[in-house]
This record gives sequence, structure tokens and C-alpha cells, in this order.
Amino acid sequence: MDTKPKKIAVSKSKATLSIEWQDGEQSIYPLAGLRAACPCALCKGGHANMGKPASPEMLEIPLITSASVELRSIEKIGNYALQIVWGDGHSHGIYSWEFLRGLTPKRPPETTVE
Repeated sequence: MDTKPKKIAVSKSKATLSIEWQDGEQSIYPLAGLRAACPCALCKGGHANMGKPASPEMLEIPLITSASVELRSIEKIGNYALQIVWGDGHSHGIYSWEFLRGLTPKRPPETTVE
């Protein structure tokens, strides 16, 4: 699994961030889900809770305000991550490629019908 993106796009009208990965897979994340899954120490409840593997269930945690899920800006950090500035000013989360890929829901295996 190649965890480097080929293309990154944000749709404010759909409130999604999509990543096309080098291996051809595509991930589409709801912005509200990305905010809920913020990997920073503040959102995770302290450094003791950091470093847990990402899972698609993290995208389902509800948030209180709509301003917190508005994407103000997004910036590539080196060759390993994205930093998002949210509408409420929160900007501490560094979303590594590995973390983002871990948030991608697993697709069921394709079956062939003969």
C-alpha cells in the first residue's frame, strides 16, 4: 500500500476532502469527520492517547458547532502530511498520509459473477 497522495482536492460545496493515492485507490473524507478525527494532543485528550492507529470509526464522532467543521485552509507539510486550519481557528492537527490512509473505510472484496 502506497501512502503518498497523487492528487488532493477539497470540495467546499460537498464538504469533502478527496485524495487519490499513488496506488490508484481513492479516499473521500467528510470534513466533519476529519475534524472529529483530529490527531492533535488536545483533541485526543492528552499525549497519553496519541499514536493510536486511525480507523474509519473516527470519522463518525459528532461535533458541537458548525464553525469547527468549516475548512479555512489546508497546507501540505513536507512530504508526509496535511495541516488543516478549521473555521473555529483550530490548527494543531497534523494529518499524516499514513493516518489519512488508515481513516479510509475498507472496501468489500470484489466478487465476479460468471
